[in-house]
Amino acid sequence: MNLAEIDAETWHALERAGKEALSGFRYVNLCTVDVNNRPQARLVVLRSADPKRRTMEIHTDIRSQKWTEIGNNPSATVLGFDPEQGLQLRLQGTAFLYPPETEIAVDAWSRLPSWTRATYTGGPPGNTAPSSSTSAEPENDDGRAVFGVIVFRANALDWFKLARGDNRRATFRYGPDGALVDSRSINP
Repeated sequence: MNLAEIDAETWHALERAGKEALSGFRYVNLCTVDVNNRPQARLVVLRSADPKRRTMEIHTDIRSQKWTEIGNNPSATVLGFDPEQGLQLRLQGTAFLYPPETEIAVDAWSRLPSWTRATYTGGPPGNTAPSSSTSAEPENDDGRAVFGVIVFRANALDWFKLARGDNRRATFRYGPDGALVDSRSINP
């Protein structure tokens, strides 16, 4: 595969991951920086990807640390690994926050099944959970008030393919409109 084909196939795989629960890149690591300038990483579900704009959509509770961290510093990295393909993707870029009342969050909420919506009805992420003997009422009605969307826009991709005796690596850079502006093969 040439570099243009690698780039196209990579973004097709990310787009597929947003639609197929068993896709290799369905779960990716979102890496941010906390208020003490320490890197933080957590596994998130990739909900959709747009190959033309080079964006990925992630859903979260707006009370989460990642929401606060992105609000303070929108620079982020998304790291994914598909063991079936032996393929690692490291994307660097900027994360944008869309709180509950925004059109993007309202639209995303409308597409969620009820069992996913229910995950947003409990207390703030990271707080101590009530004991099983305590019957606690949900802290917010249907979860919509704390549901937010993170849109990550990639400006760089580091593609790394593991293949016994023939590892390959390439880098790609994207412009603000998502256009590919540079690509090159590099030593693994």
